[in-house]
Amino acid sequence: MEGERDNYYLEQITITDGSEDGYEYEEIPADDDFSLPDGDEDLVRAVQTVQEQAENVQSYRSPLSSQRPVSHRPEVVDDFLRNFLIKMGMMKTLECFQTEWYEMMQKGLLEPEAVGLVPDVYAHNQMLNSEIKNLKKEVDTYKLAASKARESMVKLQKERDFHRMHHKRVAQEKNKLINDIKRLKAHYASYEPLLRQLHEKYQMVLRQKMLTSLERDRAVGEVTGLQATIKNLESGLKIELPVKKDEIKHKKENGPTQKAIQEARERELLQEGVALYNPEKDPNKQIGKRHPKDSEFPQDTRVNPRLSQLKGKSSLKMSGHCLSNTLKAHELAVSCLALHPRKEILVTASDDRLWKMWSIPNGEIIMTGEGHSDWISGCCYHPNGTKLATCSGDTTVRIWDFAKSECILTLEGHTHAVWGCSWHTCGDFLASCSLDNNSKIWDLNSERCRHTMRGHVDSVNSIEFLPYSNIVLTSSADKTLSLWDARMGACAQTFYGHLHSCNYATFNMKGDTIASCDSYGVLKLWDVRKVSAMLSIDAGPHPGNQVAFDPSDKHCKHLSRGLTGKLHIQSQ
Repeated sequence: MEGERDNYYLEQITITDGSEDGYEYEEIPADDDFSLPDGDEDLVRAVQTVQEQAENVQSYRSPLSSQRPVSHRPEVVDDFLRNFLIKMGMMKTLECFQTEWYEMMQKGLLEPEAVGLVPDVYAHNQMLNSEIKNLKKEVDTYKLAASKARESMVKLQKERDFHRMHHKRVAQEKNKLINDIKRLKAHYASYEPLLRQLHEKYQMVLRQKMLTSLERDRAVGEVTGLQATIKNLESGLKIELPVKKDEIKHKKENGPTQKAIQEARERELLQEGVALYNPEKDPNKQIGKRHPKDSEFPQDTRVNPRLSQLKGKSSLKMSGHCLSNTLKAHELAVSCLALHPRKEILVTASDDRLWKMWSIPNGEIIMTGEGHSDWISGCCYHPNGTKLATCSGDTTVRIWDFAKSECILTLEGHTHAVWGCSWHTCGDFLASCSLDNNSKIWDLNSERCRHTMRGHVDSVNSIEFLPYSNIVLTSSADKTLSLWDARMGACAQTFYGHLHSCNYATFNMKGDTIASCDSYGVLKLWDVRKVSAMLSIDAGPHPGNQVAFDPSDKHCKHLSRGLTGKLHIQSQ
């Protein structure tokens, strides 16, 4: 239908003589460049001719038609062979061919009709081969550009993830600061009643002092007047008046005393509804009070009996070890493990809120503990091996008795996740560290916190008792290590030197060297006596989560639980 609409037709129209109105037509001279179609052609054929010419012009301007067409001139065989040999670099063969070819032509042994021509398809194939090479070069260029674009995209994705993690960390720190500010406000509000009572007592004492000074001045004036009167009477009449002195003495004895004024003031305050300050009920003074079941800290003069075992002991052999067994212990990640002090028993704890006891090396399960409401972050055996302490993200520390197969004690006091715990050698005290920047010393007999060690300004990541001593070592995310006296809960020394968050710190057997590692894989050895770093080793780039001395005290192991899981051995 659309084709029919575009067609044009000629119609024969008869013009009558009356319509000319006497107008004379001029004859138009013929032009050589302009010609009309014959009488047999109609307008439709002329239009089709114009359209075909337009299509030919458009096809000539197209990219495919813009290329030079393939020549159809045939090529003789000898030229084809020469071009092929030159292209392949076979110059010696070319010389032999030409020598023999021209020799045969001179002798008349070759006839032009017998030689023949090479088909055009070979020339066309050569052109297509060159076009394929050009296209391959373009493909390689596009691949290189795509690889660069992919690298840029990966780099941008990593930057995006880094900024996203940084934003989350800043948000967490902001929420933590908000919680700390709220806690400080509540703590400050708890002191306001006491401050108000102290201010009222101060005002009352000032008033009492003013009243006492006024009464003293009045009494002194009366005594002075009476003495003058007595002197005059004695000089004139020689009369003694002891009665007046007795009245003054009686007045002083029967006057209002300090205690009576204090009692009256307290009665007035009670009537007004103001709570009085009672030193016996002060919670700050009750902290230092002794509980009847409190344990005694042992003396620090004891000697570590294991030091005698180190003499003449060979260093640790690093070769000849192989994997003997693999245990599928937990469904989620294993966060910590602990070895029994005397038996071949291993305890593992996991993010699945369970701890399990295994016999090694056969891997038979002995016991399973369930009770924490969040992931377990640390575990530690009692020195005699009959109990186990576990700490968790639920802010509690639990004591498990193997004989009873249950939790016998839950220690609550931290406000954030508890990272680690450590037993005192005597077994009566337990130390714990937490995300709330504090560490605590727990008394297992009185089941209460004996001391809260405050001093770190960021999360306390590890804690450890020096064997057979009351010294506690802590490492914190504020890049410092600290030594504490567990008997008083006071900081004795602080070690500065790490540039990143300290994840773990431990003593050697002698107690004169400390090994620590941070979140960038830097391992440091510290001299306790000089309070300075002896050695610093960069074992990164993955974070170091734990360090340990071997029994000979000659090597320090640096354990990294990062992406590689490598174990680095560094000589002390």
